[in-house]
Amino acid sequence: MSHAHPELSVVIPVYNEEAGLQSLYDRLYPALDKLDATYEIIFVNDGSRDRSAAMLREQFQRRPDVTRVVLLAANAGQHMAIMAGFEQCRGDVVVTLDADLQNPPEEIGKLLEAVRAGHDYVGSIRRQREDALWRSVASKAMNRLRERITRIKMTDQGCMLRAYRREIVEAMLDCREVNTFIPALAYTFAHQPTEVVVEHEARAAGESKYSLYSLIRLNFDLMTGFSVAPLQFFSLLGILVSLLSLLTYVGVIIHRLFNHEITGLLEVIWDRDILAFFLVGLVLFGQGILGEYIGRIHMQVRYRPRYRIGAILESPVDDATPVAAPATQQP
Repeated sequence: MSHAHPELSVVIPVYNEEAGLQSLYDRLYPALDKLDATYEIIFVNDGSRDRSAAMLREQFQRRPDVTRVVLLAANAGQHMAIMAGFEQCRGDVVVTLDADLQNPPEEIGKLLEAVRAGHDYVGSIRRQREDALWRSVASKAMNRLRERITRIKMTDQGCMLRAYRREIVEAMLDCREVNTFIPALAYTFAHQPTEVVVEHEARAAGESKYSLYSLIRLNFDLMTGFSVAPLQFFSLLGILVSLLSLLTYVGVIIHRLFNHEITGLLEVIWDRDILAFFLVGLVLFGQGILGEYIGRIHMQVRYRPRYRIGAILESPVDDATPVAAPATQQP
């Protein structure tokens, strides 16, 4: 029978994870059964094109007492899929976990203990990353840049194994942002955040859904969603370029008064082609940053659903008979 109010909810977004789902089941359920806590597992199928949805239905039939499945009508992205899971979860503590087993389910107990100790937000730090070198280097660089711009302190922003108290989840659900980064959003509401070190493994099966372009897009969303520092930076840069241009032209005028030919450093500065390329590049980059903010506003004011739920597989609280809830959509 399903628990009306479990202590722990584990939310797992699933997108084309057919090859690794059985391995996830084989480790996840025993790990949670060993915990001294009532729990539920909420799988969110994010519009998978393989057999993931069918495998989730089969697993629900095997363990309807603790398993719930949210089937999204179309792909909404990892973070919106997690939001859909947050909307359905019942636990006092909510843990997010990727389906690829890079974060071992056995580590969930560490996060639960940290929450029980009084923390309302528990991040995780991968002890030894098993990613490709380019992903590790890019992630560290983005971490440093993000912390400088947003003032949000996360040692390892790419690790989605995190725990949140119920009130943090409810605060995030009250936000109606179309694009967001859940760990950073949760951090803005946390009063007692902490981090724990967890193990990290190579992906069990399948391929990563994040390309280099996806990671760059994610970090653009993170920086523009939580700070106006990029706009302020280009405002200051515009002032600086204007001052340097003024000083350069004053220098050129003074130099011409005493010497009719421009030579040396001033000749390089005065080269119109170099100056034009620099300024055009600067303007285009600034327009791109501005476009990111305008694009976010455009996406937000359309008021389209962030995701659409096709069905929810769950057992009634007082009856273990599996049922499928009607389709809903989230504004």
